[in-house]
Amino acid sequence: MLLDEIENSKKVVGSKQVKKAVMKGLARKVYLAQDAEPHIIKPLCEICQQHEVEVQMIETMQELGNACGIEVGSAAVALLKE
Repeated sequence: MLLDEIENSKKVVGSKQVKKAVMKGLARKVYLAQDAEPHIIKPLCEICQQHEVEVQMIETMQELGNACGIEVGSAAVALLKE
């Protein structure tokens, strides 16, 4: 399952941290929640495209938060390069 990759990888959680990781070239893959606010998701998608980072959409913020081991939902998660 895709979410196993999130659980077992070094990552940053949250839109601001994901944006920083992508801009610095540290992210290898970004997961975004489809039910997050469009004004959060759209700019992250564009930044990922500019930096050629793969984007995977996840159905809900809660599902993404659970995969990260946090009790709240998350709009974005970036898996970091090893």
